[in-house]
Amino acid sequence: MMLAYKQTALLRTGVELGVFDALAEGPASDYQVARACGLDPRGARLLLNALAGLGLLTVGEHSFALGPDAAAHLVRGRPGYVGDMTKVMSSSWEWDALKSLPDAVRRGGTVLDWHAETPEYPYWQDFAAYAGAVAAPTAERAATALDAWAGTRTQLRVLDVACGHGLYGFTLARHQPQAQVWSLDWETVLAVTRQHAERLGVSDRVRTIAGDMFTTPLGGPYDVVMITNVLHHFSEDRGTELIRRAAGVTAPGGRIVLVGFTVDDRPPDLDPEPHLFSILMLLWTFQGEVHSVRAYRRMLASSGFGEPEVLTVPSLPLRVIIAERLPEARPPAVTG
Repeated sequence: MMLAYKQTALLRTGVELGVFDALAEGPASDYQVARACGLDPRGARLLLNALAGLGLLTVGEHSFALGPDAAAHLVRGRPGYVGDMTKVMSSSWEWDALKSLPDAVRRGGTVLDWHAETPEYPYWQDFAAYAGAVAAPTAERAATALDAWAGTRTQLRVLDVACGHGLYGFTLARHQPQAQVWSLDWETVLAVTRQHAERLGVSDRVRTIAGDMFTTPLGGPYDVVMITNVLHHFSEDRGTELIRRAAGVTAPGGRIVLVGFTVDDRPPDLDPEPHLFSILMLLWTFQGEVHSVRAYRRMLASSGFGEPEVLTVPSLPLRVIIAERLPEARPPAVTG
């Protein structure tokens, strides 16, 4: 555990310097890699040997080659590429924040001047640009779960709150040709969102709303409201406030889609991911943490939604939670 940060640093450096891309066509010497990547020969040799020590490279008599995991996942342009996720899962923003963990534990929340609740926090641009490797299968799971219901509708108005990359709304739009998507986030993030919409071929059915999800007018009504990977930034009370805001623009019989880490009844040693993620929320927010499925049920019930369907995502520690806006429910009070 004391040494794990060195492995992370080596992986980040190999991706950033393009070492794995330089070996994509076959084995090469340390000098050839240094020349291809613009590196000092000695620095390249030491880095390549260390990456080989992690099993990411193999060593020949006078050359280095990609190991199987690096070949599958660390070469840009290959289908399984996830190298840019280092800018999300081991971002410099998180790396620096971890240095303040003792003080965050003492205070019970962030001690940083810049953090996840800071308007237009620059990290969200990297998240929007590079988190697709994890978001894509989760977005597909959500869209597939809505297919039977959404496919019977002649129109499908979708609001994606704090959309980031926008893949949740865009994936649903690819499943449902009648769908129109409104993507809400900071304007700095929406510049990246629009690029993803263009790449996925849905830009003609996407509109954007720039601003704060708690205060910006949301428009509506919508048939589907998505709140993905954001409610863990807040306390249960604050999360309920956001869900009630969403309920106020969800048509009766419409659906809300929540995505995120959740805590279940297992002890932390059998389900560590959400508890480790809560530490990031301790560092980055005032009161955020990963909520339990029971907490989400409470938030939804108090906001006029029915009993949710809770879905897992294969190989990922995320859940998709879908609930219906009850026709008989009175619209909750919404401020802002």
